[in-house]
Amino acid sequence: MYHHEAGCEGGVARAGRQLTATVRDYAGSLPLQVKLIASFVLIIIVPVVLFAWYTLHGVSDYSIRELTKKNESILDIEKTNIRNNMELMEWTGQMALSNREMVDYLQTQEDLDTAWLLEFKTKTFSMFQNFLFNNPRIANIRLFNNNPYVHEFWPVILNESRIKNKYWYDTVKQQKGMVWWELQNDRSVLSNSTAGPFVEIPYVSLLREFKYPDDTTHNGILEVSMELENFFNKTFGSVQDPTSRLLVVGRNGIVYTDRGAPIYESNTAESLLRHVKLTNSEANAISAFSEGGQSYLAIHTYVPMLDIHLVNLVNRTDTLADIQRTRGNLVIMIVVLVAVLSLLSYFMQSIILKRLRVLRDSMKKVRRGDFHVDVPVTGNDEVGELGHHYRQLLKKINELIVDQVNRQAASKEAELRSLKNQIDSHFLYNTLENLKMLAEIEGQYTISDSLTSLGGMMRYSLQWTKGHVRLRDEIQHIQNYMAIMNVRYDGRLELKLDIPPECMDQEVLKMSLQPIVENAVKHGMDGESGTSRLTVTVSAAIRMNECIIEVTDSGAGIPEEKLRMLSGMLRMEEADYQELRSRVQGGRREGSGIGLRNVDHRLVMSYGREYGIRIESIEGSFTKVVMTLPQLILTRGENIADA
Repeated sequence: MYHHEAGCEGGVARAGRQLTATVRDYAGSLPLQVKLIASFVLIIIVPVVLFAWYTLHGVSDYSIRELTKKNESILDIEKTNIRNNMELMEWTGQMALSNREMVDYLQTQEDLDTAWLLEFKTKTFSMFQNFLFNNPRIANIRLFNNNPYVHEFWPVILNESRIKNKYWYDTVKQQKGMVWWELQNDRSVLSNSTAGPFVEIPYVSLLREFKYPDDTTHNGILEVSMELENFFNKTFGSVQDPTSRLLVVGRNGIVYTDRGAPIYESNTAESLLRHVKLTNSEANAISAFSEGGQSYLAIHTYVPMLDIHLVNLVNRTDTLADIQRTRGNLVIMIVVLVAVLSLLSYFMQSIILKRLRVLRDSMKKVRRGDFHVDVPVTGNDEVGELGHHYRQLLKKINELIVDQVNRQAASKEAELRSLKNQIDSHFLYNTLENLKMLAEIEGQYTISDSLTSLGGMMRYSLQWTKGHVRLRDEIQHIQNYMAIMNVRYDGRLELKLDIPPECMDQEVLKMSLQPIVENAVKHGMDGESGTSRLTVTVSAAIRMNECIIEVTDSGAGIPEEKLRMLSGMLRMEEADYQELRSRVQGGRREGSGIGLRNVDHRLVMSYGREYGIRIESIEGSFTKVVMTLPQLILTRGENIADA
C-alpha cells in the first residue's frame, strides 16, 4: 500500500514537471512581440484588476454593512419605543392602584346606597377616568373586581367573572402581584357594551393582580391595554424603508406585522420566518437566507419582559443587484481596456522591433558564413547600441580569424619545439642514469646519490603538468635539493621535518617551498653573516581551517631595518618595487627578496589576499618564513576542503 501511494505521488510529480516543461517550451517558442504585448498588458491589467476587485469588494462589504447597520438601528429604536411604552403602562397601572378613593370602593364590605354611588360616579370616578385617560396611547384601563359589594362602572370597573374564562387568568393570579404582559386580539369582555358593534383589535395588555390590605386575599385584576399599532409604532408605521419591515412573534407563535408592506408581496411573513432560527438572546442576531428567488437579511432580538421576538426582515435583492451591475460594468471596462492596450502595444512594439528584425536577418547571414554583412541599425537607444556592438563584434571576429590562422602556424612550430625538448629531456635523464651507473661501478656512492637527487629534481621541475601538488611531493623535492647542496657544503646542512601525517596531503603550489629553503641556505651559509653549520626546519600545523607551514633556519638572522624592507617588498606595487630593487646594494640582486615576493604573489593569485607569507627574524638567532594556506586536501588530483 505504501509503495503504491509513493508511486502515485511520484507519477503526479512527474506529470507536474512535464506540464511545467511543456508550458515553458511553449512560452519560449512565442514571438518576442507577443511576449512583450502580454507582459505589457499584464503589468497594467493585473494591478487594475486587483485594485478594482479590492475596491468593488470594499464597496460591496460597505453596502451590506451599511444596510445591516441601518436596519439594526431601526430595530434598536423599536426596542427603545417598547421600553418607553412599557414604562408608561406600568406608571398608569401604578397610578390606578394608588388612588385612595378608588381602592376604598373596591375593598368596601357593605352595601352602598344609590345616593353614595351617584356621588362616587360624578366626582371620584369621573376624575379618576379623566386623569388616567389623558394619554391617547392608552386604549383602556380596567379593574376586574370580585367584591360582591362593588357595582360595575363601564368601562373601567368590571366584574371579575367576565375574565375567568381567559387563558391568561390563572397565569396572572400565579404571578402573586407581579406584572404579566400579554398580546391578545379580542375584546369579548365588552360584548355587552352598547358602545357599538364588536371589532377585534390586537392589544398589548399589562395584567396584574391586586389584593386586600392583608396582602393575602385576592381582590381583583388590573388591565392596562395599548393598541398594537401604538405599542409597536415602527412595526406598523409607514415611514420604514419599503425593502424592510419589522414583525413581532408572540409567545404563542402568532406573527404581528403590517401584512400589506411591499416586502410581503412575494413571500408571506411566516414563510420567511421559517429560515430564521429565533433564540432567547437579547443581543441582536443576524441571519441571511434566500426565498422565492429573493435574498433576505433577518436581524432579530428577544424581549424577555414581553416574551416576544422582534424581527426586522430586509429584502436585499436590489442591493445585491446593484452590486452585480457594478461588477458587470467593471468587467466590461477591463475587457475593453485590455483590447485597447493590446492594439496600442502591438503598433508601438512593431516600430521598436523592426530594427531588431534587421539584426536578426544579418545574424542569419553570418551563420551561413558571410562575415562581411552590413548592419544598417543606427541610433543612440539600446537597439542602436546593440547594432554598434554587433558591428564591432563582426570586426573582432574577422580579426580573430586572421589571428587564428597565424596561431595555427605558430602552434605547429611549437609542437615541433616541444617534441625536440621532450627528446632533449629524455636524453638528459638517460645520460644521468648512465653516469649514476658508472659512479656506482667505480664505488663513488656520493656522486651516485647526488645524481639520483639531481635526477629527481629535474623530473619534478620539468614535468610541470599542474600547478598544485601535495606537500609530501614538495618535501621530497626539498630533500633532493638539500642532498645536492650538502655535497657543496661538505654535509654541513641539516634538514629537519616536523610535519604531522594529516598535513602530508595538503595542497601547495609547486615550487613554492624550494625558493624559501634555497633562500635560507644561500643567506645562512654564504656571505659574511654565514655560519659553519645550518639547520633548516620545515614544520606544518592545522589552525582554524588554515594550514601553517614554517621554514626556520638557524642562521645569523636579518637586521631589523632590512627585515622591515623585505617585508614591505612582498606586496609592494611593481613600479615601486623595481625602483627600490635598483637601489638596494648598488643595484645588486643579492638581498632583493625577488624569490619570496614571487612566492607570495603566486599564493595571493591562487588563494586570495588573506593568504601568503610573512618573514620573522631575530638578528644573531634565526630567520623564519611563515606560509599561510587554506586547508585543502589534494586527493587524486582534486582539491577537497577539509570540513
